[in-house]
Amino acid sequence: MTIYTRRGDTGETSLADGERVPKTDPRVEAYGTIDEANSAIGAARALTDDALMRDVLGFAQQRLLNCSSHVATPPDSRTALTTDVDDEDVAALERAVDRFEEATGPLDHFLIPGGTSLSAQLHVARTVVRRAERRVAAIDPAHDGDRRVACFVNRLSDVLFAAARYALVLEGESEDSWDREAPRPLA
Repeated sequence: MTIYTRRGDTGETSLADGERVPKTDPRVEAYGTIDEANSAIGAARALTDDALMRDVLGFAQQRLLNCSSHVATPPDSRTALTTDVDDEDVAALERAVDRFEEATGPLDHFLIPGGTSLSAQLHVARTVVRRAERRVAAIDPAHDGDRRVACFVNRLSDVLFAAARYALVLEGESEDSWDREAPRPLA
């Protein structure tokens, strides 16, 4: 078996149940964006040796694959064996935010993303996760399983924001606060 099948050359792909759909189908858009988010998180994970950060990001990557699998399966094809995320997964992300905020303290200002390579990459991952959230919402937010995926992805963006702040603490850098009257560059 080879990695290429040539079946997508006409602009179609298969959902998890084998149904052929255009590559612009909302489900394909959603699980494709979740895949982008997973890759962006992987890039951030590669930049840190911090055990907490690696653990949280690794968990997020595993569950994003669950989300992708869930989204790639139309509701009428789902079974009890369909991969999913649940309320405890969302609660785990909330605990991660709490752990990161123990180190950073509360937020009382708007931030400019960046500061260090790790913090900047976490902000990039956060924005891709936000896009994934919009793509998931475009499918069918009324469906309970998709609601859980939407909750997980929403909370993950919070985790990545908190993790970006935590990365600055780890690296001894200060946050760059938004200054609505920042001076113009001299050049």
